[in-house]
Amino acid sequence: IDLAEDRERFQKLLQDLNLKQPHNGIAHSAEEAFEIAHEVGYPVVIRPSYVLGGRAMEIVRSDDQLDRYIREAVVVSGDSPVLIDGYLSGAVEVDVDALCDGTDVHVAGVMEHIEEAGVHSGDSACCLPPHSLDASVIDELKRQTREMALALGVVGLMNVQFAIKGDDIFVLEVNPRASRTAPFVAKAVGAPIAAIASRVMAGEKLATFTLPSA
Repeated sequence: IDLAEDRERFQKLLQDLNLKQPHNGIAHSAEEAFEIAHEVGYPVVIRPSYVLGGRAMEIVRSDDQLDRYIREAVVVSGDSPVLIDGYLSGAVEVDVDALCDGTDVHVAGVMEHIEEAGVHSGDSACCLPPHSLDASVIDELKRQTREMALALGVVGLMNVQFAIKGDDIFVLEVNPRASRTAPFVAKAVGAPIAAIASRVMAGEKLATFTLPSA
């Protein structure tokens, strides 16, 4: 969990896996936040480590908005760094839910957001199966999901949020746990993925289950 939630450790993990993130930087102070925002270029998406449901995540478009964010929305300190991402205008956002037993990975569902990237997944509408993604893109999303699940040592459910812009796939974040999307995926694919994840967490292997292809 710490490897996925700590912005610096997760950034290094993705670099080691040769996976892309939006142009970004990690700030431990207000001064660093302004330096990174200017280097990345407005608008930026800013979010702290260890948050659920997009809490304290915001799209910032100017120095004035960044100053207000730092003063009011979050304490920026060495103990609580924030990630500042370049905002991918016009990108397609995708949620992927997967099961992992530490050895094998099963991608349960690939959900394409109807709205362009920037609407939080908790407020967006999703389509499963994806309505506009090529098979090669879906295969690459699955490959990247498998790599991250194994690198993180996930045992149980995992959710990944991707953004696709042109030919590039960017990893936005990974939740090494059940996400709000799990029940929707379970109903759409007809598999009790939360129940299976619980049994995997208790020591059973994915190979013992019959699971539908995503």
